[in-house]
Amino acid sequence: MRPPDVKAVDAGARTALTGGMKPLWKLDKTLPVGSPFEPGARHDVLIVGAGLTGLSTAVMLTRAGLDVAVIEAGEVAELATGGNTGKLSLLQGQRLATIRRHHPAALVRAYVDANRAGMEWLTAFADNAGVSYTRRADHSYAQGPDGLEAVRDQHAAAREAGLPTRMLTPSESSATSFPIAGAVALEDQVAIDPVDVTLALAAELLAVGGTLHTGIRVTSTHALAGRVDTPAGPLFADHVVLATGTPITDRGLYFAKTHGLRSYCVSFRVPDLALEGTFLSVDGPTRSIRPVSEADGPGSAAQLVVGGNGHPVGRSDSESAAVDDLVAWTRLHFPDAEETHRWSAQDYESHNLIPFVGAMPRGLGRVRFATGYAKWGLSNAPAAALRLTAEILGTPRRERPSWMTAIATRLTVPADLWRGASEGVKVGREATQGWVEAESHSVPVPQPAEGEGVVANRAGRPVAISTVDGVTRAVGAVCTHMGGVLAWNDAECTWDCPLHASRFAPDGTRIEGPALEDLTPLSSEGRE
Repeated sequence: MRPPDVKAVDAGARTALTGGMKPLWKLDKTLPVGSPFEPGARHDVLIVGAGLTGLSTAVMLTRAGLDVAVIEAGEVAELATGGNTGKLSLLQGQRLATIRRHHPAALVRAYVDANRAGMEWLTAFADNAGVSYTRRADHSYAQGPDGLEAVRDQHAAAREAGLPTRMLTPSESSATSFPIAGAVALEDQVAIDPVDVTLALAAELLAVGGTLHTGIRVTSTHALAGRVDTPAGPLFADHVVLATGTPITDRGLYFAKTHGLRSYCVSFRVPDLALEGTFLSVDGPTRSIRPVSEADGPGSAAQLVVGGNGHPVGRSDSESAAVDDLVAWTRLHFPDAEETHRWSAQDYESHNLIPFVGAMPRGLGRVRFATGYAKWGLSNAPAAALRLTAEILGTPRRERPSWMTAIATRLTVPADLWRGASEGVKVGREATQGWVEAESHSVPVPQPAEGEGVVANRAGRPVAISTVDGVTRAVGAVCTHMGGVLAWNDAECTWDCPLHASRFAPDGTRIEGPALEDLTPLSSEGRE
């Protein structure tokens, strides 16, 4: 193999280095101009992450009169928020039934109440900010007879939690162009452009004197000093909120209490699209379906978003095949569908199925975080922001909504421990398998074709070699978080860690996950 040319790129070039996948929601959007960075500046609250969680929390706190700064490694709504399907629903597929199988009814009700509070806050904000959205019936549906029991369980859990769901009649179930064996519906749910509403949050933050720094990565947090470090210098605050998908600190070991999931979306132009509601299957392979109108997204009413085929990060035979499968399914049931955009997003599910929100262990009451939304960030994010705001403002517990107390005092049950142990076994297996496979392929190896990557062994260390946009690069293939051997993501042209879901661009730039450091670039001779 010809020794690879190793070139470095800055973080602003990440889109070109990640397969060119871009969400429909980011079409022709003007991103906010951030605030000048002043090293050593002090604020009341410093929020890391400019997604929906971070910016909702920032707006709530600025409305309460606090001096708030948001700092983001990329751009506003760059990752999970920008990759959302734009479905804001309390039904959430089979989520409620899954929680109910392992937890008491009171906790499911508290979870629903939290999500309702998040939905009401976000829609009220959208109304005031002039961000349009539509109300639609949401459906949890079975694609075949084997999924009918899951539909009934979801209906029962939703009703027990106080939601007015109803089962579809056979004639209603047969009214779509895709197969539905049965479904439960919840009226008056929301479809919205997730990037539009997040940009509106950023605009309000800046309009009232808040601070927004983009393109600056936080590399560490220090609770005692109330400090975060960045390559541009430190910032100080009385409170720090980590709104980063998964916490960028190992305090509390939340990287081991959650698991990262990637799922995929494709948007299509569909002439004469006659589909009013939104849909999510309860049986596999997962299908998430929503029409897009001018009132709830870019484009026209003849737009359709189809998502699904989720899997743990770094544990897929081919991410590209997962996207192609969504395209094939859509064209089977919507023959005139014309693909416009494809993208993916990453979210985290907690082993006890309820999001983690609140004070970080060993954070001295100054560091807080939120994670574990299990792909339902449009309602869970503002709900988390409400709780984080109440804690930072010191709102007495007796004055907080009952759902905050119920979720904050939930108990760990045996099923939670089992899920955690099961994931731990998988992580251990992936850690061992990655090193074994790397040892089995020593350099030199054939130069990867365009869009491909390979892990090989060089002097006892795994090396990641890829070719993207005609440039072949070599970087260390060991994740900088806990030493997992990375896997190539052939849909987005990234290196993904199968242990705890960190991801890196082909040049080694860290994209997301608990890892804080970039991968080591290697010279053409393999030296650092």
